[in-house]
Amino acid sequence: MKHILMLATGGTIASRETGQGLAPAITSREILGYVPAIGELCRVETIQLMNLDSSNLGPSHWLRMARAIEEHYDRYDGFVVTHGTDTMAYTAAALSYLIQFSPKPIVLTGSQKSICLENTDARMNLYNAFLYAAAEGSRGVSLVFDGKVILGTRARKERTKSFNAFSSVDYPEIGVIRDGRLIRYLPALDAKESPDFYHTLEDRVLLLTLIPGMGTEALAALEDSYQAVILQSFGVGGLPGGGSGPFAQAVERWLQAGKTIVMLTQVPYEGSDMAVYQVGYQVKEKYRLLEGYNMTLEAAVTKLMWVLGRTRDPEQVEALFYRPVQWDIIR
Repeated sequence: MKHILMLATGGTIASRETGQGLAPAITSREILGYVPAIGELCRVETIQLMNLDSSNLGPSHWLRMARAIEEHYDRYDGFVVTHGTDTMAYTAAALSYLIQFSPKPIVLTGSQKSICLENTDARMNLYNAFLYAAAEGSRGVSLVFDGKVILGTRARKERTKSFNAFSSVDYPEIGVIRDGRLIRYLPALDAKESPDFYHTLEDRVLLLTLIPGMGTEALAALEDSYQAVILQSFGVGGLPGGGSGPFAQAVERWLQAGKTIVMLTQVPYEGSDMAVYQVGYQVKEKYRLLEGYNMTLEAAVTKLMWVLGRTRDPEQVEALFYRPVQWDIIR
């Protein structure tokens, strides 16, 4: 029987009503007590790593999760991380970069309603996460939710209340769980005998979403505070004014200051292609900036943090950013 470690971090699955809204308060052992059938799938131990609303989680917590998995990696056959849904896609992507080529599964799950409620998705999601973690051939970082198994770099929360909250963006679900049975759609991820663990992230990454008529004042004001900016532009990608407008001039200042710029689309599906229109083509030809193509926002943000945590050299940044990790980018 597989031996699985559960790392509890808080979130809705662990929440109780406080009179001022829900807040995490249920312990990891209490969570497991609601789903005794998990004991038929595997042996389980648990660590209460933290108990936070996922809105309060960030890079320091992702590093803490990765360190905990690294410290216990040799003692267990897999890991389940219970987590709030609001930033779970960011955490899944971050762990995909911090723990690469894992031959063991690292599975994130949570719920839209607390596990202590009668009408909740928490118990089934938790059971399915352990089912997948205990299954032969499961490996790498994934998110299990509403019966879907989604790569950690491809998950996105698209619904705030419905049980089918997460989708796999521009990449198929790697499997589904129906009536207690795992059906794999895609072969297992590449793995090595021992995973590659990383221990640094650069958290000074800014996301700026463009809107029609927007000026460049924010870019100028924030230049000294951030090491990189992701510009979330329109459609397949471009900047107002093309290669000679004020946005292009602001981009040039950032690049001259040694900063990194990534262009990403605001459109959820099908990605960017800056070569299609003049407003994108001119910018891409003139400046050495990166393009996210069909990466999710969550993957682009966390990959940039991982890359800049390793190097600031522009050539190395470009090479690492474009190197696929868990099918995060397809060019």
